[in-house]
Amino acid sequence: MAVTTTPLLGLDTLSRLPEQSRPLVRPGAVPAGIVHLGLGAFHRAHQAVYTEEAIAAAGGDWGIVGVAPRSAQVVADLTAQDRLFSVTTMSGATAGTRVVGALAGVRHAAADPEAVVALLADPAVRVVTLTITEKGYRLDPSTGRLMLDAELRADLGLDRPPVTIPGLLLRGLLARCRADAGPLTVLSCDNLPSNGRRVRSLVAQARALVPGKAGFDEWLGASVTFPGSMVDRIVPASTPATLDRAAAALGTRDLAAVHGEPYRQWVIEDQFPGGRPAWELAGAVLTDDAGPWERLKLRTLNGVHSAIAYLGAVAGRETIAAALEIPGMRAAMTRFVAEDVAGSLEPPPGVSVVGYGASVLDRFADPAIAHRTRQVAMDGTQKLPQRVLHTIADRRAAGASPRWAALVVAAWMRYVQGRADDGQALPLDDPLAGLIRERLADAGSAPAGVAEALFGLDAVFPAELAADDTVRALVVEWLTALDRHGVEATLAGVA
Repeated sequence: MAVTTTPLLGLDTLSRLPEQSRPLVRPGAVPAGIVHLGLGAFHRAHQAVYTEEAIAAAGGDWGIVGVAPRSAQVVADLTAQDRLFSVTTMSGATAGTRVVGALAGVRHAAADPEAVVALLADPAVRVVTLTITEKGYRLDPSTGRLMLDAELRADLGLDRPPVTIPGLLLRGLLARCRADAGPLTVLSCDNLPSNGRRVRSLVAQARALVPGKAGFDEWLGASVTFPGSMVDRIVPASTPATLDRAAAALGTRDLAAVHGEPYRQWVIEDQFPGGRPAWELAGAVLTDDAGPWERLKLRTLNGVHSAIAYLGAVAGRETIAAALEIPGMRAAMTRFVAEDVAGSLEPPPGVSVVGYGASVLDRFADPAIAHRTRQVAMDGTQKLPQRVLHTIADRRAAGASPRWAALVVAAWMRYVQGRADDGQALPLDDPLAGLIRERLADAGSAPAGVAEALFGLDAVFPAELAADDTVRALVVEWLTALDRHGVEATLAGVA
């Protein structure tokens, strides 16, 4: 009996796709004008979708060359599929899948960094976007200073191909200056506070360590902008179920399929001297100041996300939606937003922080978006400062006692000890994992000792906050409850 196989997604199988699933832009038909660093699921479900819709609405040579800093597999998969991939939008029992054709090229930075440097110097490229996660910038999350390890120092020596993102970015800008290739915008789309200013600072700090290069500083100031942005869409890591769902919808296999929630948002400071896609026609908000949107999202959505992830993982819940079902979880998160976050920021005009927080919890509760607690819990030392510690600092400056934000810190401290309430091992996937384990090894098991050891991580906790007796007492109180009673019993008291 003959065995049939589902064909692979590609240009030669586009005619097989349902009409509603076909791309708005055909790969290869639109020249590249954007280089994107970080070819992960979030970019494919967010900026690539916005950009394709903008090109379809208003034209322009804004195809994206997607650069994977590390993963060769995503480059191989997309290359095999003529750079096509699908995004499935899921809500409850419904789903819709569409193929996206915004990628004009793909590159693997680790395999050929000089090719990426050449792209950054190409006059046709006028925008560089980044989704490299907080740790990819190699900035101390507490101070914003560049963390100069041996790898980055070697990059800034300029005597080898760059392997870090700061090294790659600086090398590309130096090459662009030499080529006099015209203006450029560098747009961070990561969850960093004041992300535009942070990337500008990154470049300036790296530049200060490179001698000579006459004329570069003047060129940089006159030709390169670093606007801020805020991005929002829940995009879990792809699973075999993601690929199966895409295949069923398309009638073709898609090795690079991603899925996400219906909600999406992109707020962008409109500073693009070389032009940009008409993103506003795809629903993006163009503004003079993305700061209020950024702080609202970082402290509310991202802060709550991390809180649920740590508490849920320790309680043995696999997904954020399942963790939110723990009695008392929603009540605790509602109070975190209302009593701590809302008083720490000025929201965008017409936006209620409490109302926004309630909508966030509704989005997190959707079981169709199976966002794993352990995935969200990764890289906690890079996330805590902007997601939670800034809220604590601002509330303390106002004379308040941020009880619920302290619960989030205690939940992180409980999580990094590596055991769930049922005794199962929890992974510690964090750039400071070695230092955390070292400190915990000497701390003993008492909550006060654990807190003392972890508050000593000066790359995470600013000295003033770490020395704050009120904050310490609140964290130790919560950590003691979590240690003695477990997550479920502790949250049951909140309910």
